[in-house]
Amino acid sequence: MNKRPTYKRILIKLSGEVMAGGRGVGIEPSELRTLAEEIEELRGLKVEVALVTGGGNLIRGAQATAYDLERVTADQLGMLTTIINGLALRDVLEKRGVPTSIQSAVPVGDIAALYVRSHALKDLRDGKVIIFVGGTGNPYFTTDTAASLRALEIGAEIILKATKVDGVYDSDPVKNPTAMKFDTISYQEVLQRRLRVMDATAISLCMDHQLPLVVFNSGVKGSMRRIIGGEKEGTLIH
Repeated sequence: MNKRPTYKRILIKLSGEVMAGGRGVGIEPSELRTLAEEIEELRGLKVEVALVTGGGNLIRGAQATAYDLERVTADQLGMLTTIINGLALRDVLEKRGVPTSIQSAVPVGDIAALYVRSHALKDLRDGKVIIFVGGTGNPYFTTDTAASLRALEIGAEIILKATKVDGVYDSDPVKNPTAMKFDTISYQEVLQRRLRVMDATAISLCMDHQLPLVVFNSGVKGSMRRIIGGEKEGTLIH
């Protein structure tokens, strides 16, 4: 790795599935500990780190019909799940001595501070890891969109999207063993091919503001460190 990180301020998007580990639902303690170790290592390299937690380990708004719920209600449940995930990650980080700040897009009393951009920027400068929860605070917008939005607001230089696969493929690698992995791909091609990387709104935000995005396998030890060091890992979308 280079002596100096290529990126000094990053945003990591953690899906609910990543936090669930192999179980697929709930929160896997070993996964939280692994994530905390990786994040602690980045701080040791003087990288300013922010995170956005997803909520897919419990419910997604798109699953509203299956649960016989209104879409808005399902999205609100998803927002609450992101807060649960964020609180769990905060505690694991702080037990490792990593100072954190958890900020929510929806008011939740004393559980988490309400998101204020100026406060977030100050916390980053003070060396805290910020955990953004509650999505955008609005139904019909995914936590992927929240990740793109928060990254732009705080001036992040790159988004690292942690997933259970090692990059972006032209088809589902689980269903198609001959699926081709992209080392790099443009935003436009992601949209044209309708690749399931992030939702179209999130990709469009990144494209409009030239914010690079790396999709990588969070289960591969040291992957975040290698990415911020400028090494090839996963798929770069730019």
